[in-house]
Amino acid sequence: MKYRHAFHAGNFADVMKHAALVAALARLTEKDRPLFLLDTHAGRGRYELADAGGKAERGIVRIAAAGIEAAHPALARYLAIVRALNGGGPLRAYPGSPLIAASFMRPGDRAAFCELQAPEAEALRREFRGDERIGVHVRDGYEALGALLPPAEKRGLALIDPPYEDTEADFARVAEAIVAAAARWAQGVLMAWYPIKLGATAARLHRRIVAAGAKRVLAAELCVHPDDSRAGLNGSGLVTINPPWKFAEDLEKILPLLHGALAGPGQGRCAVLRLAAE
Repeated sequence: MKYRHAFHAGNFADVMKHAALVAALARLTEKDRPLFLLDTHAGRGRYELADAGGKAERGIVRIAAAGIEAAHPALARYLAIVRALNGGGPLRAYPGSPLIAASFMRPGDRAAFCELQAPEAEALRREFRGDERIGVHVRDGYEALGALLPPAEKRGLALIDPPYEDTEADFARVAEAIVAAAARWAQGVLMAWYPIKLGATAARLHRRIVAAGAKRVLAAELCVHPDDSRAGLNGSGLVTINPPWKFAEDLEKILPLLHGALAGPGQGRCAVLRLAAE
């Protein structure tokens, strides 16, 4: 299964990933100290929902109509970002992770958005043209983790979000990459997205990360279909090393709200798993 950003823009997995990203960035920006933000597989920045094959109707469109933003500040901020991109009108466009991350950046912050596909990278460059805080790199995101970390800013967040062309092989590569990045960047928040589908267990990803000696490891999962469903993508998760203060508590409030709005009655599940402590 290859997870392409454009084809899945605004679907339930994007909603979960981006609501969590907003929650993490909101916590990090509570302190008035510079941040470095790294997106290893950034995509183009914004997407037309008409290109997503109707998946957004069961994702961001449903969430925007659910009236749940008052239940948590991160949900309110996330939906405000999406609506601002659409001028407050009907939802026709959806922000990728780079646009969401950039919306939190302050004058002293810096970002590197990596995209190996040249057309996508060029679209991303156009998005941020003139913003000297943001660098768009046409490079392999895994290579960038070794080359760009640790940053001078010391604090910040890296998002690892590959297309998962070979799920099991990518699980192994993501585990290796996030553990190595955490070793290089002790003060950084390291986040990796992963799919949950029939025949692939995220538990192996979790075990690899913990077995490698990573500390302060948190996993969050949201499924809208049963684990044994043949729907293709049953759910998605985020594994985080060195999560921000109160991030786990944020997710424990946010995920049930998203699950209630996105899954059918009695379908799917959500969970926040503390995989390793200090």
